[in-house]
Amino acid sequence: MESFPELTKAEEQVMQVLWQRGPSFVKDVLADMPEPKPAYNTVSTIIRILEQKKFVDHEAFGRTHRYFPLVAQDAYRRFSLRKLLGGYFGNSFSRLVSFFAKEEDLDAQQLEELLKHAQQQLNEEADDNAPAT
Repeated sequence: MESFPELTKAEEQVMQVLWQRGPSFVKDVLADMPEPKPAYNTVSTIIRILEQKKFVDHEAFGRTHRYFPLVAQDAYRRFSLRKLLGGYFGNSFSRLVSFFAKEEDLDAQQLEELLKHAQQQLNEEADDNAPAT
């Protein structure tokens, strides 16, 4: 399993913007941040911390930098889900699903739809990973 350093909520917000936008300058990241927007210097500092954590790198354009993610969103999503499963659900996906089924008051039909959707995703991934003939 891939392991990553912990990200703060603010760091995750910046990463979400970079994953969505792709390579961006600080002013562009700031423009896409939710209200209330942090200060420019705050976003710049967060991005430098993300560079130290090896989540982000940059290209220099004179004295300005354009930042881009080094960690794919799906990789971090998998890491976060495994951490959630291990920390709160004893590494049991069924416990996780049971928890959300109770919390969201899902009925049998909704659970069936979830299972169908999950099976479609698995089939699509299997097709994507199948060798070409």
